[in-house]
Amino acid sequence: MRKGLLCFTALLASCLSINAIAEGKVYKLKLAESWPTKFPLLDTGVQRFAKMAEQMSDGRLVIRVDSANKHKAPLGIFDLVKSGQYDMGHSASYYYKGKVPNTMFFTTMPFGMTAMEQHAWYSYGGGKELMAKVYEPHNLLTFPGGNTGVQMGGWFRNEINSVDDLQNLKMRIPGFAGEVLAKLGATPVNIPPAELYTALERNTIDALEWVGPSLDLRMGFHKIAPYYYTGWHEPGSENMFLVNKKKFESLPADLQAILETAMRATAFDIYVEATAMSTNNWATMLQEYPDIKVRTFPKEVLTALKKANDELLAEHAARDPLAKEIIESQQSFTEKARAYTLISDLGYLESTKDL
Repeated sequence: MRKGLLCFTALLASCLSINAIAEGKVYKLKLAESWPTKFPLLDTGVQRFAKMAEQMSDGRLVIRVDSANKHKAPLGIFDLVKSGQYDMGHSASYYYKGKVPNTMFFTTMPFGMTAMEQHAWYSYGGGKELMAKVYEPHNLLTFPGGNTGVQMGGWFRNEINSVDDLQNLKMRIPGFAGEVLAKLGATPVNIPPAELYTALERNTIDALEWVGPSLDLRMGFHKIAPYYYTGWHEPGSENMFLVNKKKFESLPADLQAILETAMRATAFDIYVEATAMSTNNWATMLQEYPDIKVRTFPKEVLTALKKANDELLAEHAARDPLAKEIIESQQSFTEKARAYTLISDLGYLESTKDL
């Protein structure tokens, strides 16, 4: 009898799903993003995602995208989706380290993995499962949302020649890198994208990092802070899609698959577009803004940053078992992946650069 009831229930569920498809039932989702309206790469990428999901579902999945201009909480996407006020979000995981410290590991880490190394770790090295351990207790599912690659080290009003130059430096820099700089005497702050130029212009901050040529050119930071440093802090910065777990599970199986596929395609597309934008914008910056002064942090500074980074990682690992698990997983995978990156990508670049 019990077996028959289970079979009947499964059959009924299947029929209801088929009927929903046949009747063309429309499922409407609301997505909140951290980015302003029409912001290149990020808002435009999310808008394409919504359109893709609607087309793939033949109109059965409709996603309304609300930019930060509308919901007014650019750094509050975590709570908006967790509470169910929004069904989805697009943001960066490390924005929420003040709320859930272990979220910071899933955007990027100083001196860590490149974009492709990080994707490999996430999909095939245990990263996805570890991210689920962090987010699922909050009724949240997470998916890669587009990598911007190696980010530049930032725009500075004054040249950094020693560790002493970091003392009391007010810099917009989120994530773990902010903690590293704080350990060396700087003052990190987290400011929404739309407010960055004004903060720099009004001397609220002395320096900032944003992304790289892909998004920095239009922001005009070079007009105020001419020193443009190469990166150390975000070697592969991954944005993320957040999805309310209960809402996701309420969708028919085919729409769940369509949603996941659209998110994966969008993440790839944003990464590719970021590379293309940086390529073109850097050429423009070289030609039209020759006063930009590209610098690499002195070895003394980089050594101090790495030491502070390692000490902070050890502290996090010592007080939080899950942090320890994540850190050890990332370090183990990075060690193996880097050995290959050095003989493949770097080997190719080094051997052909003078040809």
